[in-house]
Amino acid sequence: MLSNNSILVTELLITHHSPIFILLLLAYIFTMGCNIGLVFVISTEKNLHHPIHFLFCNLPLNDILGTTVIMPRLLQDILRETSEHYMTYVDCVVQAYFVHVFAAASHYVLMIMAFDRYVAICNPLRYSAIMTNKMVLKLSALAWGVSVITMTIPIGLTVRLSRCKYKIESPFCDNASLFKLSCEDSVAINNVYGIISTVVIFIFSLGSVFITYGKIAAVCITSKNKALNSKAIKTCGKHIAVYIIMFVSCAIMFFFHRSPEYSENRKLASVMFHIVPPGLNPLVYVCALKNVLGNIK
Repeated sequence: MLSNNSILVTELLITHHSPIFILLLLAYIFTMGCNIGLVFVISTEKNLHHPIHFLFCNLPLNDILGTTVIMPRLLQDILRETSEHYMTYVDCVVQAYFVHVFAAASHYVLMIMAFDRYVAICNPLRYSAIMTNKMVLKLSALAWGVSVITMTIPIGLTVRLSRCKYKIESPFCDNASLFKLSCEDSVAINNVYGIISTVVIFIFSLGSVFITYGKIAAVCITSKNKALNSKAIKTCGKHIAVYIIMFVSCAIMFFFHRSPEYSENRKLASVMFHIVPPGLNPLVYVCALKNVLGNIK
């Protein structure tokens, strides 16, 4: 019998444990290696000590957080019996908190990177004056600060609830899974707040990125500077690719979480959100860094 402070977390899939474990372990090692490597290269290579690259460091750092917060525990659970997939309620809350901070920061970090590209392409003469080291620190602090604050509210609303259940139908803890453990009528507040806050983040994120890149596209269309257009396509194309990967993965997970009939799909989608974007982001940007270093040399 589990204690009142223990939470039982269901596994991802019932069969084929060994292949799944090996696949996820390789994905975790690859993701961590690529993201840590990118941070190391940017921090040690003086030719990359520019605002855009310092801003970019937020992305691999966030990917490291998002992958580490669930993968070690998930890999451990795959090798265990389902009855042993339990953790303390406090550990579950902590995991859920950082899962949501990762998701929110994914949007905000890409938004400040889009702003950097807007200044570089639309106001190139003022770029060095606007994007100073102080501004980079402010933008980075803003992205992380907003993520931490906005995710503290829903988690705070959840921990106030009493619990009548102990089983989470998910491979890891998140806010929606936590407040579903309660049988109180006030749990509807958590659900409504979760939906509204997620939709607001989606709209704000998509809207700001759309407006930013729309203005960049307008400048490129009206400009006859081929060098400017080529630079815009190369840099913005990579940012847009990373944003689409993140946004689609996040939207799929959100949709499945609100659709009980797709519970198994939701389990897979939620894990993929913490594997696919963090694994693909370094591949998208590594070519850009190679080009920068190659041009300098």
